Amino acid sequence: MRAVIVAAFVAFALTMALTPLAAKLFRRLKAGQPIRSDGPQTHLAKAGTPAMGGVVFIFTTVLAYVAGHLVLMALPEQVNGVTFNRPTGFTATGIVLIGLFVACGFVGFIDDWIKIRKKHSGGISGRMKILGLSIAAAVFGLIAVYYTGSIHTDEISETVATPYLSFTREVEWLNVTKIGMVIVIIFLVNATANGVNLTDGLDGLATGASMMAFLAYMIIGFWEYRHWCGGAQPAANLCYDVRDPLEIALVAGAAAGAMFGFLWWNTSPAQIFMGDSGALGLGGLLAGLALTSKTILLLPIIGALFVIITCSSIIQYTSFKLTGRRVFRMAPLQHHFELAGWSEVNIVVRFWIIAGIGVAIALGFFFADFLRIAG
Repeated sequence: MRAVIVAAFVAFALTMALTPLAAKLFRRLKAGQPIRSDGPQTHLAKAGTPAMGGVVFIFTTVLAYVAGHLVLMALPEQVNGVTFNRPTGFTATGIVLIGLFVACGFVGFIDDWIKIRKKHSGGISGRMKILGLSIAAAVFGLIAVYYTGSIHTDEISETVATPYLSFTREVEWLNVTKIGMVIVIIFLVNATANGVNLTDGLDGLATGASMMAFLAYMIIGFWEYRHWCGGAQPAANLCYDVRDPLEIALVAGAAAGAMFGFLWWNTSPAQIFMGDSGALGLGGLLAGLALTSKTILLLPIIGALFVIITCSSIIQYTSFKLTGRRVFRMAPLQHHFELAGWSEVNIVVRFWIIAGIGVAIALGFFFADFLRIAG
């Protein structure tokens, strides 16, 4: 747990320190966020606010992950005669998680850069964005499903992902085959990345919601580590057959710390926006955490707010195409409430509550399953 705490603190401290410096640099480079002309008129006052803040917290999360590993290497392998199986170097799980975070963030960075260069809210096309995310998901999905490597110093070989879908554990009758799992990963990354991107419409909204989701995965990862089938004394009926669960907790903790630090500067009135580089990166990492912790079907509950906001856009688009009428005053959902007269801060806080409820329900399912088996 010490390594996880150190990683979270390092990410928080670095993000707190580097974000305002990045904001000043982006202002000098005139890397301001273009504002949609068809969006809420109150957003026009935000024109010129530095974008691409996601570059900062992706960078600090990676550094914090490395710092966490330095702590793991320094910890004793045995305490009171009990051997702890910890990663001493970078693992396949870490490569998949950090790789998805950076690769999806890079797709968003290209989108942000084009927007800034053109000084227009339209970046790369939707199809190109999906293509970029799909390539990233496919590469790391193939690694997760097909790469077999030894776990730490043991001779046990195991892939990061299996052909089975999962809720709180793998569901044995939901075998989608290996290539099917790669397709699931591609869908999962696209859905989650775009869900976070749609949510990133108000100051601090996506940042706070993402932080809660990462905290949930930090708890899940550490619990799986403490009850890991690859640990010292696993209980066969209770242990989690997950590769490198401590890596999951480490990366999730680092990301949560980075989000906490970024929220200081991103909350209303935002001094910097995360941009697509941040939103797509966060979505890719959330998808990776669901995959590696074997909680794929639990992710829609952990990310309930992202699901709700995405569904509002789908409903709006479908209704307008089929009937010519709009269900909401504006989509995504947060803009509907803006036009209804709610203040930005009220919307953000109330949506955070929804995100928190989703996280609480998901953790309830996760621990209820453990207690069910234990009982």
